[in-house]
Amino acid sequence: MIRDFCDGQLEGAEIGSTEIMFTPEKIKGGVHTADTKTAGSVCLLMQVSMPCALFAACPSELRLKGGTNAEMAPQIDYTAMVFKPIVEKFGFTFNCDIKMRGYYPKGGGEVIIRMSPVKQLNPINLTDRGSVTKIYGRAFVAGVLPFKVAKDMAAAAVRCIRKEIRDLYVNIQPVQETKDQAFGNGNGIIIIAETSTGCLFAGSSLGKRGVNADKVGIEAAEMLLANLRHGGAVDEYLQDQLIIFMALASGISRIKTGPVTLHTQTAIHFAEQLAKAKFTVKKSEDEEDVSKDTYIIECQGIGMTNPNL
Repeated sequence: MIRDFCDGQLEGAEIGSTEIMFTPEKIKGGVHTADTKTAGSVCLLMQVSMPCALFAACPSELRLKGGTNAEMAPQIDYTAMVFKPIVEKFGFTFNCDIKMRGYYPKGGGEVIIRMSPVKQLNPINLTDRGSVTKIYGRAFVAGVLPFKVAKDMAAAAVRCIRKEIRDLYVNIQPVQETKDQAFGNGNGIIIIAETSTGCLFAGSSLGKRGVNADKVGIEAAEMLLANLRHGGAVDEYLQDQLIIFMALASGISRIKTGPVTLHTQTAIHFAEQLAKAKFTVKKSEDEEDVSKDTYIIECQGIGMTNPNL
């Protein structure tokens, strides 16, 4: 996909290869289609193409096909409800149109991403978590799965959150997705917590054959609660997704996180090697964070400018 996006040359991109050689040219923009032909994640296709689209010569429309809610990748609901509002703080907007949801193992989902290029990215400062003001979410079933499964996931998640957070209404909507909204069978849940300063945290889980609905709901709730305990201003899955934008932005960006994940360490390593950005990771010295595993990731961005604009 990126080869076509950048009119580049790509060698060794086949199954079993241990090395690829990629030579990009000018980033073109325009309409691009990428189809995993499996339940491979459309969100991962979006992750890799978005920085290119920002520095393209003209607006882009990315037609991405595969799994919208897949294991080992952000669910499309996370991308739309958490990643999007936060990443737009770098000074750009994008439109995410979910045409069809697709689940493991069939895939068949389609998402259209539309965005315009920018001259430069602004730095971000996400260090003030604030207090949790809202908790809401979506528990879904698609295909042959009964609606009761969605209701059970939602109810179990609410019960789990109530044990720890008693003073907030938890609004998790159960949803039955129809044939024109989803391809194949699937179920899952995403729960989002919003804070007084606009920070967003999530917990999510996907159903698997033989796993009861309560367990799926509780897994998502526990993930959310764990992300609210560490005192960071981003959750563990947003950390690494912001690194490339911090590296390209103009100026100093700071994010407060919980324990720094291996994904984030890897993203920092490559951003420093490839973009020559400078990152520091330090334990947070704020008094409210003393007893917690809280860190500040700071980056001096390279101030990449779009030569086409």
